[in-house]
Amino acid sequence: MKEERLKELLDKYYNGDTSEEEEFLLRQYFSGENVLPGYEAEKKIFNYYSDDININTPADDLEARLIESIELLEKKRMLRKRFIRSGLGMAATVLVLLGTYFFFLGRSEPKDTFSDPRIAYAETKRILYDVSVRLNRGTQALQHVVIISNAAQAGRESMQRSADIISNQFEKIVHLDDILYVNDKKK
Repeated sequence: MKEERLKELLDKYYNGDTSEEEEFLLRQYFSGENVLPGYEAEKKIFNYYSDDININTPADDLEARLIESIELLEKKRMLRKRFIRSGLGMAATVLVLLGTYFFFLGRSEPKDTFSDPRIAYAETKRILYDVSVRLNRGTQALQHVVIISNAAQAGRESMQRSADIISNQFEKIVHLDDILYVNDKKK
């Protein structure tokens, strides 16, 4: 092949304007041993393409098959999720039932531990005394609250007395104003 024709075909090839026949001519030329000097890089390119020329193109229904596969996987995932959720719900129910059973099984009715009524009475007094001591200890902590509450009540009462005095004085002023108004009208 002449160099001018080769340059023309390569320019068309790199611009994407070659036909299949022209590309076939280029592949055929570069697959031979007699390549013009300076075109070794193109020889490597076309030899690479000639080795991979039998690459299969994707099937026309590839997209539909991919979508179908994804939908099938999604359905399986949803079923698995539903199964796991149901299984966990059943397991929780079983655990609650077992816990309830063992809770009530472990509870026993109190037994009468004292056969002598005097000992029972003494034990009752001891327990009630202990409760009384604890209540008294708890009410001691509330003494500060009582002091604060009493101080607040005293403050409210003082404010109320002041408000009553002001209210009484205001009523006198209003009454005096009425008297002056009536006297002004008489004149």
